[in-house]
Amino acid sequence: MPHWARPKGVTSGRRRKSEVGAVPAVWLAGLSCRFSVSVQGFPGRTPMPSPQLLVLFGSQTGTAQDVSERLGREARRRRLCCRVQALDSYPVVNLINEPLVIFVCATTGQGDPPDNMKNFWRFIFRKNLPSTSLCRMDFVVLGLGDSSYAKYNFVAKKLHRRLLQLGGSALLPMCLGDDQHELGLPSRFALHFLREDPGTRSEEQRAASPGSQGPPSELQPFLAPVVANQRVTGPSHFQDVRLIDFDITGSGISFAAGDVVLIQPSNSAAHVQQFCQVLGLNPDQRFTLQPREPGVPCPPRLPQPCSVRHLVSRYLDIASVPRRSFFELLACLSAHELEREKLLEFSSAQGQEELHEYCSRPRRTILEVLCDFPHTAGAIPPDYLLDLIPAIRPRAFSIASSLLVHPSRLQILVAVVQYQTRLREPRRGLCSSWLASLDPGQGAARVPLWVRPGGLAFPETPDTPVIMVGPGTGVAPFRAAIQERVAQGRTGNILVFGCRLRDQDFYWEAEWRDLERKGCLTLVTAFSREQEQKVYVQHRLRELGPLVWELLDRQATPSTCRPTSRKP
Repeated sequence: MPHWARPKGVTSGRRRKSEVGAVPAVWLAGLSCRFSVSVQGFPGRTPMPSPQLLVLFGSQTGTAQDVSERLGREARRRRLCCRVQALDSYPVVNLINEPLVIFVCATTGQGDPPDNMKNFWRFIFRKNLPSTSLCRMDFVVLGLGDSSYAKYNFVAKKLHRRLLQLGGSALLPMCLGDDQHELGLPSRFALHFLREDPGTRSEEQRAASPGSQGPPSELQPFLAPVVANQRVTGPSHFQDVRLIDFDITGSGISFAAGDVVLIQPSNSAAHVQQFCQVLGLNPDQRFTLQPREPGVPCPPRLPQPCSVRHLVSRYLDIASVPRRSFFELLACLSAHELEREKLLEFSSAQGQEELHEYCSRPRRTILEVLCDFPHTAGAIPPDYLLDLIPAIRPRAFSIASSLLVHPSRLQILVAVVQYQTRLREPRRGLCSSWLASLDPGQGAARVPLWVRPGGLAFPETPDTPVIMVGPGTGVAPFRAAIQERVAQGRTGNILVFGCRLRDQDFYWEAEWRDLERKGCLTLVTAFSREQEQKVYVQHRLRELGPLVWELLDRQATPSTCRPTSRKP
């Protein structure tokens, strides 16, 4: 029995083809993010007025009205003041004063407007209306039509053009619902599977091909070889921390102390295989991706053609914890009565506490949820994979080395994320676990990466002292800074480092000691677990209060900055 199943009666109902699915929730999430400002937690502040949203519908059979009322409920749930009215019951002359309007329009007959919007239709197409009539209005048009008719969604398309002619600003591209579609809501992309055998060059090889101009970026990362992957914590220490060294020869990458490197991780081979089995996909099958709407680009990170294996391993974030919208769309895709009922419960407002207990609290992943709903997962149309599962996002790491000391190298310090919840399998960080698994001794291992400026800035004047407080892996950017400053002959480098035990997680101890002996570094340490009462870096800073104040006040290196080691 799946984890979510329980002996409880749940009402059931069949899905209507005209159901619009997740559109209202997705739209309103975007609209509320743009127009709502929260001032909770700021006493004395006058709350900003709630944005006014107007939903106008033209409905012949009731579907457009039903969708509009659902939009209204979603808007109010997001604290948007919302009115829902039929187009002919709304005083159209007031439209010039509306800041935000959603038009939900059906098409009847041979491209005719519904009966309850015909008066509005005649008025809005008057030739004497000024072209700036609606210049203060932002709008969205949602069309409900049937692609078996020649004038599919004619009313919505014509209205969208007319609103633009009158000076309105379209917040979103026009959305066209199709009653002929199995779900009523088409996917963003169509996957066209190819019959020919896979080519001789893999997606990874194509990505590694030269020819890109400029420094590496998210759209064109550099595939950096891993030259070293060393555990730097003791074997009995609870935390696995790695010092990973990349070769960036020929990449064009340059960086300074404080910069960060972004890494695009991959799912594990075991998870990719499990995902393909649950969904009944052939990982070696190749496909091309085609947007369903004009002007919508394909994801630039996906090659054309692309294999299912590459899509799942490099793009779909199957190891992430799913959001509520995931369950909402999955319910629309489900034809299994019991599973669909549970998915609908999880996506409802009343089911949020149970969803939290099932998913968010134990950090259950998308892959694990799909395994719990096998009938639904096995019937997911491949076209909907990119709508259902978010893309893997790059992870940022502080660069822990300087090019002045390690030319053509880039180093990072990575704490491997692993923890236990009530689920049997430990929770593992996607990127850190993937990086830890890369063993250059077992063959070539390459990591897609690029660099961007970080938030740490160090003084350019050579005589300005710098106090660096870096407990644990937070010391990584300061190692880069110390290497860079020492190579430039700068003094006044004060490092306050904290960890648990000096023989377990004292990162770069030998390097710090060597710099101390050379007179290039003042090192202050705090080992929190080596005495009965815990000692942290803030305790050391308090002890060094006079020194810290002198450095901050005079911005010069006093005599007390001679290299000494302060230990507990």
